Amino acid sequence: MDQIANPAPGFQRNPGKVITIEPYDGTVTVRSGETVIASSTNAKLLTESPYPSVFYIPFADIDFGQLRKTEFSTHCPYKGDASYWSVLPAAEVGKDAMWAYEQPFDEMVEIRDHGAFYANKVTIEAAPD
Repeated sequence: MDQIANPAPGFQRNPGKVITIEPYDGTVTVRSGETVIASSTNAKLLTESPYPSVFYIPFADIDFGQLRKTEFSTHCPYKGDASYWSVLPAAEVGKDAMWAYEQPFDEMVEIRDHGAFYANKVTIEAAPD
């Protein structure tokens, strides 16, 4: 099946930019209070200087029953357009607490069908194997 190329304009303008995505060797758990929102042994760690590293968790390991998709979105010239979800058990603090690049640029296809969470809105625990 042919796919339409979707290159990141950010990398075209700034080819020296480095974003790494590596499998995390361990378990990543996301909680709101005592409620587990996500738990995965298949998380990926995205590193993009100067920002803190971020865990991306496969959609299959996220409890979407605890989330509500919002209208909020942002754009990254390297990753694409991000959609957001609120973490329901976290009430107002959990607003737009998870984001995902549902149709990322070609260079970031590894994070498609993965969600990431703001550490100041939920508790993220990483336990290495």
